[in-house]
Amino acid sequence: MQRQPLWFSVLSLVTLAFVALVVGILPQPLQPVESLTGLPSLHQSAEAALVPAVSQEQATTDLTVPASHLLAQSAPNYTPREEIALADPSNYGERYLTDAYGRPIQHDFIIVIHETVGSARSAINLFQTPHPRDADQVSYHSLISRDGTVIYIVPPEKRAYGAGNSVFQGPNGSETVVTNPNFPPSVNNFAYHVSLETPADGRGNGRSHSGYTQAQYESLAWLLARTDIPDSRITTHRAVDRSGTRMDPRSFSAERFFSLLHRYPSRAGLAG
Repeated sequence: MQRQPLWFSVLSLVTLAFVALVVGILPQPLQPVESLTGLPSLHQSAEAALVPAVSQEQATTDLTVPASHLLAQSAPNYTPREEIALADPSNYGERYLTDAYGRPIQHDFIIVIHETVGSARSAINLFQTPHPRDADQVSYHSLISRDGTVIYIVPPEKRAYGAGNSVFQGPNGSETVVTNPNFPPSVNNFAYHVSLETPADGRGNGRSHSGYTQAQYESLAWLLARTDIPDSRITTHRAVDRSGTRMDPRSFSAERFFSLLHRYPSRAGLAG
């Protein structure tokens, strides 16, 4: 075998070193987030103790909770039932430190509140169905059923596909991220998506319905009290949507929700 000249070997080493240096210096597109804090945790150790909210037959029923039961669970001593119903991996993705063009992402987290429009069970079935096409993929991080059960669907460190063409108007201007150049920018990379199960009379395109149960408001406050996201960065799907087609969560009382949230000592300094 013919040996390569010494100058060729040296040039190859220099070229490899230069490439390694450039790769290390230049921003790389879509660098995944490896860990995060400040969002509700999904503890695997809790899975065995979790109690299902309702059976599949009951899932479309508008559940009511007795008033005496609600008073007994008044925050901050309130603890909802919890359930894990993980989405199919095709319906969520990584959170990234850089966007599709290699630009650093420095947005703080936001909470986006949704409603299901259909039943909790139908939403979970949709999220657990594989969707290989990007345009079909959808999910929330968590969902709160009519009886107040908190259902964890996507781990908080992952990117749920809860909002398409969307933007959050923060104090420093518009906040949105491109993670796929084939789609409009979105808040998904820095959003925690939580949805409320819609009442039976809201399963259509009406602009309002009978609203959410006290148990749902209590559970939403309990869940978000486990975050360090300030009130000013808690928003709705309607507020971040840029398509002009999203109205959720319809008939939601922000005043009622924040009055419950502010009972938690953990929210001191996060209001306003």
